[in-house]
Amino acid sequence: MFHERISDNVYMFQSERYAQVNAGVIVGPEWAVVVDTLALPEETREMRDFIRERLQTEVRYVINTHYHADHSWGNAFFPEATVIGHRLTRALQEEKGLAALEQARAYGTDFRQLRLVLPHITVDEGGLSLKLGPRLTVRLIPLPGHSPDGMGVYVDEDKVLFTGDAFTSLPVLMPDESDYDALVQSLKRIAQTPVEVLIPGHGDIVFRGEMVSEVEANLNYLREIRRAVRQAARRKYSGDVLDRYSVEDCGKSRVLLDGVAEQLHRRNLDVLFRLWYGRDPLRSEEEEMAW
Repeated sequence: MFHERISDNVYMFQSERYAQVNAGVIVGPEWAVVVDTLALPEETREMRDFIRERLQTEVRYVINTHYHADHSWGNAFFPEATVIGHRLTRALQEEKGLAALEQARAYGTDFRQLRLVLPHITVDEGGLSLKLGPRLTVRLIPLPGHSPDGMGVYVDEDKVLFTGDAFTSLPVLMPDESDYDALVQSLKRIAQTPVEVLIPGHGDIVFRGEMVSEVEANLNYLREIRRAVRQAARRKYSGDVLDRYSVEDCGKSRVLLDGVAEQLHRRNLDVLFRLWYGRDPLRSEEEEMAW
């Protein structure tokens, strides 16, 4: 696990084993707020121990930016904390998280002792503020699109924004739950927020001088995959057309996110096609196999 001090009050933690997923802690004069947890139990335990031993503070709240496992399954390692999330975060964890955890337990020992902790406090569209001290305020802001429950966590005084997966080094669309238009609007909202440091859900931190160009690069990527999907929809073998578009063709590098960018890009094209046309893109090899 990699960690870095972002400001006097904010630290970020990044997984070195899973797609550069990020989490953080905001430290007040008497207690702290954790923003998301890391993908693997041992990394979240390491993060917890750093907060206890190095920062010597207690975690009073854990905020989940959305329900996905790599951001929320570590809630259990902060048993004294109150967990905060979107109303849909709790509902989706109940609907999908419990079953996913059972599957994870079947494939490895890392998750066998883990239990799912749902948000104790839920909100609908952000609007919740926490005062960690007289000069430290944390606000929740809605950032849906990647998932319907997406929220950002903004530190007013330090102008630090945790975006969850509304902003990642490569935009990621999730099957059956992402909303393309909502993600575009969330990225535009991020660009309009006064930010000194942006901490994405996955990937390297972004500083103020880079933020507008990085957000525009993500918006451009989304425009390019939209163009690719619309062109593909005109052809019988739409999947064959989509397969011609590499992640570089759409403006991003395949080395992003520990090298899984091309794989995620391929899924993005199929997910967006299915979202707009209600069916999977047909590939010629699939039709040949059917015969």
